[in-house]
Amino acid sequence: MKILVLNAGSSSQKSCLYEIENDVLPAELPKPLWEAKVDWTHHPGQAEIKVTTNTGAQIQEEIAVTSRPAVLNHLLDLLVNGACQVINQLSDIDAVGHRVVHGGQDYRDSVMITEDVKQAIARLCHLAPAHNPAALEGIEAITNALPHIPQIAVFDTSFHSTLPDAAAIYPGPYEWVEQGIRRYGFHGISHQYCAHRAAQILGRDLTSLRLITCHLGNGCSLAAIKSGRSVDTTMGFTPLDGLMMGSRSGAIDPGILIYLLREFNYSWQQLDQVLNKASGLKGISGISSDLREVVKAIEKGNNRAQLAWDIYVHKIQAGIGTMLASLGGLDVLVFTAGVGERSASIRQSACKAWEFLGLQIDPEKNQQQPIDVDIATPDSQVRVLVIQTQEDWAIAQQCWQLMKQ
Repeated sequence: MKILVLNAGSSSQKSCLYEIENDVLPAELPKPLWEAKVDWTHHPGQAEIKVTTNTGAQIQEEIAVTSRPAVLNHLLDLLVNGACQVINQLSDIDAVGHRVVHGGQDYRDSVMITEDVKQAIARLCHLAPAHNPAALEGIEAITNALPHIPQIAVFDTSFHSTLPDAAAIYPGPYEWVEQGIRRYGFHGISHQYCAHRAAQILGRDLTSLRLITCHLGNGCSLAAIKSGRSVDTTMGFTPLDGLMMGSRSGAIDPGILIYLLREFNYSWQQLDQVLNKASGLKGISGISSDLREVVKAIEKGNNRAQLAWDIYVHKIQAGIGTMLASLGGLDVLVFTAGVGERSASIRQSACKAWEFLGLQIDPEKNQQQPIDVDIATPDSQVRVLVIQTQEDWAIAQQCWQLMKQ
């Protein structure tokens, strides 16, 4: 079975083609037949495209782009033509899986995409404005190019549908609950994959473990996972809640928003811009939303960059503390995503507060760019893993399971 996975970001596009042979999911992570990454943040009106195949063929190019569907159509052409061709015709694809960030209350599992599902994703665009519209564009592009191929929506919110009401419901008026205002949580595909991968690495039964998974990228969230189920998480009604992020504020006193509205006559558009685009590492440092650039500024003595780092670490530590309370203990702490996988200093700083729990990381292992490795010392009371998140493969697995049903 050949499954094409589309993982749409606000200014990027990841695509992978997987082949699952012999009607059985492989025990180990397979390499995709074909993988494409698109970024259009560097040059306005231009898309930077990198395509690789499992045989080592590669294309790097920059094309003029007018829309996401135009990019997707170009990627589909690269699947069947040119140096990175891996299939003879697009009809060789058996299914297309889409990462959809917000599924609301109605979608607790992956589903075949119908008109009703598309309408539901569209209704939720205002809750995930950087991602749901991008997913819809991808769905429509595939519908136009491959009208007879099944499409599947895999929701980032699904994994957190098991949150108990005490964790999911906000302490506002009860009418909010009736209006669907609740904690949904995000990065669920990544948190779920990392929990299963952690159990596999440790040779343990997932249902016996209490885990905290730290997804630290441009967007950041933590999840508390008990018996394989999400019981708490830091992101909420939207992906703006929780930890300090690249350019998002994370959780702040809501009274600040009332103050800005009353004293400075902010519009909702201004609030959206400030909280989503001009806060976090970028807002505090004044340098960048990229932690690597913040670190470079710290090395040059930039005090605001140092403050950004300090707040970032403090928020992670505080978030871990909240997750600990929901779990009643901790067996495994996992770091994943861009910052979590690559920054030894963030891992070291985040763990330092929990030495009193008997958590000890091996400094040498931590510095060796570990991937899918336990970096805790042998006598540590908590295992600490660095796991390379594989959202695309997790989406492909869910598509396979749904197609088999």
